Amino acid sequence: MNLHLHGKIALVTGSSKGIGAGIARGLAREGAVVMVHGRNRDQATAVVRQIQLDGGTAHVVTGDLTDETEVDALLNDVRTVGDVDILVNNAGGSGVGSDWSTTEAGVWASTYDANVLAAMRMSKAVLPQMRHAGWGRIINISSLAALMPPAGNPDYSAAKAAMLAMSASMAKAVAAEGVTVNTVSPGTIRSEKLERKFREVAKQKALAPDAPWEEVEAEVLPLFASVPIGRVGTLEEIADAVAFLASPRASYITGSNLRLDGGMLPTI
Repeated sequence: MNLHLHGKIALVTGSSKGIGAGIARGLAREGAVVMVHGRNRDQATAVVRQIQLDGGTAHVVTGDLTDETEVDALLNDVRTVGDVDILVNNAGGSGVGSDWSTTEAGVWASTYDANVLAAMRMSKAVLPQMRHAGWGRIINISSLAALMPPAGNPDYSAAKAAMLAMSASMAKAVAAEGVTVNTVSPGTIRSEKLERKFREVAKQKALAPDAPWEEVEAEVLPLFASVPIGRVGTLEEIADAVAFLASPRASYITGSNLRLDGGMLPTI
């Protein structure tokens, strides 16, 4: 399927590693010009080089998305390449782990800033041009934790749930102007961080350090989550979903939340 993304400029925040890097690579495979963002220039540059080796086009931009001055500077760097057609708000994360015995208001404020307000700043900055052009895509990366909050890290679940409401509101505001806004909520996804965690647990279960991933996954996944499909998701599956939502083929989809969770969430 041709997603007609060739030449579109896509800015993926927090794309120097993990899910963001996977999304950046996926958009580049579809022909988009990808702006790889991170706070660590070396990490972002490594992702850009891999994209280029694979035949894609990418550039590095850096900046702290909780600082409006740095956001402005970042966007000025992006505009030297062109206007943003596709914005993927992936930056954020859970920060310092906490529970209801240790959580502090300051942690909640910091997590909200890094996830929700960062996405709001970026979206507000690119929306005027998208509305003027009559075309644009904003895709916010939330989490299954927004829909099935665990007992721990309540600040993270609350922030990711806020992103769902933010996306729905924004989608209604710009739908008539050719701009769509959607959310993707990943469940358990195989990233370098997750694989390290799984292999640490597998070692405790007496599996060999170099055991095939399929063995590690089968042994460890049930300890972390009950996934009906029986495996974790891949970065490529996340990237493919984002690429479709970013494409002209998804022009009638807006205000939605796409779950990539292997069937974990019961249908209500």
